[in-house]
Amino acid sequence: MYAVIKTGGKQYRVQPGDLLVVEKLEGEPGAAVAFGDVLLLGDGEAVTVGEPTVKGASVAATLIETRKGEKVKIFKKIRRQGYRRTRGHRQAETVLRVTGITAGGKETKWDGVVSLTTKAELDARARGLDFATLNVPKKAAKAQAEAPLAKAVKAKPAAKAEAAPAEAEAKTEAKKAAPKKAAAPKAETDAKSSKPAAKKTKKDDAAE
Repeated sequence: MYAVIKTGGKQYRVQPGDLLVVEKLEGEPGAAVAFGDVLLLGDGEAVTVGEPTVKGASVAATLIETRKGEKVKIFKKIRRQGYRRTRGHRQAETVLRVTGITAGGKETKWDGVVSLTTKAELDARARGLDFATLNVPKKAAKAQAEAPLAKAVKAKPAAKAEAAPAEAEAKTEAKKAAPKKAAAPKAETDAKSSKPAAKKTKKDDAAE
């Protein structure tokens, strides 16, 4: 059995077990969603067309997640005018798992189990990443990464403090054992002898 439903201004052909992506709907993950606007109902060769909807028909689904869709880029250009504008948009969308169709007292259900695993988690698994750490804020992740380094830095000063007394004792013993160097003799200089004798001038001879 299959049905054509209308939601968010669009029409979708669904059957039990289908994964459906529609415009954003209100609800938490795991919530039950029912669509009453069934435009067409098919069961084998029998097809029932609604006027405009099929009376008594409904489609049941389970909400898996509400997320942002793929980015759409809008680029505008006017040639020879130097005009270029690029804008982006990500439309909110809801992912559903169709679980059953009810019409005319007949009900078709899906026997599978609904998994609430999000697309982001599946992408992280495909890339070999840990999804739990991806959702941690950058500051918290940085703090977690620096925690082991902080412990190591704290341990190093403690080790240095323990080794400091032994190093001080070794230095003092080395100073005591080392022989004292003899002081270099100071050169005795005569200020008067070091200065050259002044030349006598004619004025000095006249004074004498």
